[in-house]
Amino acid sequence: MNESLEKELKSSKRKSAKPMLWVSMISMTMMFAGLTSAYVVSRKRDDWVSFDLPNAFYVSTLLIILSSITFMLAKRFITQNNRNLTSVFLIATLLLGIGFAYFQYKGIFVELYNAGLFVAGEKSTVKSSFIGGITIIHVLHVIAGMIVLLVVLFNHFNKKYSAKDSLGLELGAIFWHFVDILWIYLFFFFYFIR
Repeated sequence: MNESLEKELKSSKRKSAKPMLWVSMISMTMMFAGLTSAYVVSRKRDDWVSFDLPNAFYVSTLLIILSSITFMLAKRFITQNNRNLTSVFLIATLLLGIGFAYFQYKGIFVELYNAGLFVAGEKSTVKSSFIGGITIIHVLHVIAGMIVLLVVLFNHFNKKYSAKDSLGLELGAIFWHFVDILWIYLFFFFYFIR
C-alpha cells in the first residue's frame, strides 16, 4: 500500500473515531433513560417496596469518581510525555474500576440479599429488580470500559501514545468518564426517586 493512501486511511479513521463513540454513548444513554422511565412509572404499583440503597453503592460511587480523576491525570501526563506517571494513573484507574465492580456486586448480591431483597425470583420486589437489573447493566458497561482500559494500557506499554498522538487514550477516557457520569446519574436517581 502506498504511503499517501495509508496516511489518508489513518486520517479518516481518526476523524470518525470520536463521532462513532459519541453515537454509541447516545444510544446507551437512551437505553438507561428508558429503564429509569420504567422505574418511575412502576413506582405507582401497589407492590412497590421502598428501601434505602446499599451502603456499598456509596463506596462504589466514590471509587468511580476517583477513577475518573486518575484517568484525567493519566491523560494529562501523556500530553507531557511523562510515561511513568501515565502508567501509574492508568493502573490506578483500572484498580479503582475493579473496586467499583466489587462494591456493586456486594451491594446487589450481599447487602440487598441480606436485607431479604432479591433481584429475581418469587421473593423479588419490583424496586429491587429494577435497581439490580439497571445496576448490573451498568456494571457490564464498566467491564467494557475496563477492557478498553486494558487495551489502552497494552498500547501505552507498547509506546503507541505520546504527546502528539494519544487518540486511543483519549477515546478510552471519554468512554470511562461517560460510564462514571452515568453511574452518578443512576445513584442520585435511585437515591432521590424512592
